[in-house]
Amino acid sequence: MTKQDAERYALVAAGVVIVALTMAGFWLSYAHLAEVAGQHGLRSSPARRWVWPATLDAFIVAGELLMLRAGLRRVTDRWAIALTATGSVGSIALNVAGVNGTGSAGTVPLLDYVVAAVPPTAALLAFGVLRRQIHQLVDQPAGHLDPAPAQTSEPPVTAPAEPVQPAAPPPAVPAQPREPPSEIAESRPRGGRPPSATLEELVETGRIALAEHGTLTRSLLRKAVKAKGLTISSERQTDVMAILRPEIEAAAETGPDSG
Repeated sequence: MTKQDAERYALVAAGVVIVALTMAGFWLSYAHLAEVAGQHGLRSSPARRWVWPATLDAFIVAGELLMLRAGLRRVTDRWAIALTATGSVGSIALNVAGVNGTGSAGTVPLLDYVVAAVPPTAALLAFGVLRRQIHQLVDQPAGHLDPAPAQTSEPPVTAPAEPVQPAAPPPAVPAQPREPPSEIAESRPRGGRPPSATLEELVETGRIALAEHGTLTRSLLRKAVKAKGLTISSERQTDVMAILRPEIEAAAETGPDSG
């Protein structure tokens, strides 16, 4: 059995004992509070007599669970602490106070108070230990194992390296005269997209097309630019049309008169 297995078995056994202790403590405390409730106003209603202790013990369970959640998140939940303290103190106090019943406090032995106080106190402590065990189990990194002993290995024996023979020099290649960059550029065939024109050239092209057709649209402008072997983008078309807009409007006003 490895160390991890022993720790796991011990944790499982402790968890079973803690759960049994918690349930026993809560049951004894709950049953005694039910008897106290029956002696003080709820004797005629068994259902309410057995539900009434939950108004205290449920605070303990809810507070402990919220404290577990806060511990896993590494924060402090003051409401959870207040709920647990309220339920625990109230449960212990009412269990002890219920020993008197309707009789005189002087006739009750001290051990009766101890017997009444032990179950709620044990339930509170057992639930706190259970919460701590769950917190440690969840907070433990996955796959936690003790580091294995380091194993030393002897360096491998390598054979002596053979002497490296010098490589034969590459055959001499006759140097070829380089052409000047301008000659290379001229000798290469030109192709691809036509060159783009400047804005002035595009405006002049559009003005010529306007004079020929009496109007100017984006389609006519594109055809005129393409006829000159140039290109024009959509943005440039917008710019040219904006510049020539007054001339286009003037041509549209004078067009019917001249016809």
